[in-house]
Amino acid sequence: MKKKIDSYLGFAKRSRNLIMGYNTCLLAMSKKKLKLLILANDVSENTMKKLVNAANEWKVVYRIYSTCDQLSQACGTTGRGVFGITDQNFANVILKEIDENQSI
Repeated sequence: MKKKIDSYLGFAKRSRNLIMGYNTCLLAMSKKKLKLLILANDVSENTMKKLVNAANEWKVVYRIYSTCDQLSQACGTTGRGVFGITDQNFANVILKEIDENQSI
C-alpha cells in the first residue's frame, strides 16, 4: 500500500499538484486551493496544532500519515513534513489509499 501512496505523491509532484511546506500550505488553504493536507506524524507539536486548526477553519480534509523522511523521500525532497494536494482527483485517490492503509 505504501508504494501506491508514494507513486501518487510522485505523480502529483510531477503534475504540479503537490505543494510542500508550512507557509505554502497555509497560503493555499486561505485561498481555498488546497484539497488535502498531509502531515507527517513526527512534525513538531506546535506545527501540527496550528495546521490542524487552520484545516478545520478552512474546511480542508487532512490526514496524519507516515514520517517526514518517508514522505520527503516519496516526493523527491528532504526534510519536509507538510504536504498539500491541490487537485481534487489526486486528493480523492491519495485519501482513499491513506485511509485503507491506516485501517489495516
